[in-house]
Amino acid sequence: MQHSAPSAAAEWRDHWPLAFAAMIGFSLHPVPTYAIGLFIEPLNREFGWGSAQVTAGMSIAAIAMMLLSPLVGAAVDRWGARRLAVPGTILAAISIAMFGLADGSATQWLLLWTVFAIVSLLTKTTVWTAAISGAFEAGRGVALALTLSGVAIAQILVPPVAYWLIEAHGWRAAFLALGFGWGAVVLVPVALFFFDNRDRARLKARAAGAAPDAPAGPPLTGLSVEEALRSPVLWRIATASFLTMLLGIGIVVHQVPILTEAGVARQNSALLASLAGAAGVVGKFVTGWLMDRRDAGIVGSVTLAIGAVGFALLLQPLRSPALIVVAMLTIGYSTGAKLQISTYLTSRYGGLRNFGKIFGVVASLIAVGSGLGPVLAGLIRDSFGTYAPMLGFGMAGSLVSALLVFRLGDYPDWANHPKPVP
Repeated sequence: MQHSAPSAAAEWRDHWPLAFAAMIGFSLHPVPTYAIGLFIEPLNREFGWGSAQVTAGMSIAAIAMMLLSPLVGAAVDRWGARRLAVPGTILAAISIAMFGLADGSATQWLLLWTVFAIVSLLTKTTVWTAAISGAFEAGRGVALALTLSGVAIAQILVPPVAYWLIEAHGWRAAFLALGFGWGAVVLVPVALFFFDNRDRARLKARAAGAAPDAPAGPPLTGLSVEEALRSPVLWRIATASFLTMLLGIGIVVHQVPILTEAGVARQNSALLASLAGAAGVVGKFVTGWLMDRRDAGIVGSVTLAIGAVGFALLLQPLRSPALIVVAMLTIGYSTGAKLQISTYLTSRYGGLRNFGKIFGVVASLIAVGSGLGPVLAGLIRDSFGTYAPMLGFGMAGSLVSALLVFRLGDYPDWANHPKPVP
């Protein structure tokens, strides 16, 4: 599907504050994901917890997301993204800070993760990307790249910041600072600029004295939920998303101990993790730019396959100091674009009428992979004494995911598509 540059330029003139606010907003919920690897050692020293126990709470977050993401998506479709994003930002920030209250009880630790799991649903992918997908058409790939770069911002800044906070002030103060400090930075642009098309239409209607239940903007097009559940293309996208999250997030969460195992000093491991985050930003924008201009399935397939190269370079006998850097750049580039590939393809092949509900189902599978991945990596490390088997699984999963999204076919013609039954 070809789009004209002037149309994309006009979209950016009108909606760049929305995209900026979405990017900053999206950086909040991954903070625990990218920080928890730095907390494994101090929590082990204080409470005697192993890697699997420290990261077990992420399975709680995955279960909550799996069960509740479709409901959050339905809420976005009904009420709009802003009404979830603003209170969600406040609650997520508080819940991150509450991790500093851990007292050594495994039950309490899981309860803290349960609180975070529930409130952070209001700041997850569907909320931000639904607003962007509705506002951008011609420039959607790059707009999603900017939005999802919020994850890369967290990946770049959280490891060194968390390392410094832990070393300088202890792990409890580190959680408090990450929660309240990061949350305050996020809340300002979200409160000021996060208004999507429906929010704007609603404000205009209110100013004009329209009825509260008047339609907010033109009707959206796309598949019904029933049609989406029967779509082989959307199931291929969802399955690829599950695999990339299961293996990708598992390795990302454990990347500091993985690098330490490879002989990299702990402080340098945190810096390399940030370098991978920077590569992820490049991956997002290059992938987004190409998706707006070329077959998005082929672009996504190549991007996901690149990750297999990075995982291979971390294995013996290939790895060396220079190749470890190359591996982190390669993994960062590929994994940085995984959510963007999933979101973009879902919006193109599922449409926007029920995007929240449809992507909510995809997000449920993403959540399962994201939650099981870190625990799986921890169990493999605890059982085998090495992360090598996990890296091998990462190679295979990257290649299978790439095949799943390869050549998905032409985008649907929504102008001639029958209107789904509400």
